[in-house]
Amino acid sequence: MTVVDTDRIEMAESDGELTLDTMFEWIEKMPIPEGYKTEIVGGNIAMAPQRQVHWEIILGLIEQLRTKYPLKRLASDVRIDFPGHLNGFACDVVALKDGAVKGDKGHWRYEDIDFVAEVISKGTASNDYGPKKAAFAAADVPAYLIVDPYTGKWHLHTLPKDDEYHGTVTLDFGDEIDLTQTPVGLTLTTDEFPRD
Repeated sequence: MTVVDTDRIEMAESDGELTLDTMFEWIEKMPIPEGYKTEIVGGNIAMAPQRQVHWEIILGLIEQLRTKYPLKRLASDVRIDFPGHLNGFACDVVALKDGAVKGDKGHWRYEDIDFVAEVISKGTASNDYGPKKAAFAAADVPAYLIVDPYTGKWHLHTLPKDDEYHGTVTLDFGDEIDLTQTPVGLTLTTDEFPRD
């Protein structure tokens, strides 16, 4: 779902530049329904409901990542700004490098990311498979995982170079996700991932 308030956009653009900070200020003032994730993808405000299936997959990933990553190096649904035009994502799961630091505005820096996972929602799936994947590759995120409870498949994208991923593996729920050749250094199980 994309929400646009033309009066506010005209006011924000009066100085010539629309910024992520301005757009996130708008989001904070919007009557967002409880249980919706909101982020900005390519200058568009995207909202998707968080479902139980979605949460169970996110929690399953975080629990497995905790074997290597302390809680302070994991994030979920917090703003991280990425390269490209107005990209402020609230990723489902982010694992941060050892020594990661927040930037000047108090947000995690994309340069400090080892791993990102997105769990597909019907309304925003095209973002996860398209512009967000491109932004993660441009940011040199070493491993990007898409988990799709509608198809029962996961897609691991690795080897970012020249703003695209050059390694892709797609397998079914139940098949292990081998991240041993990435900074994550783990193998994740998917046999408990629910389908929608």
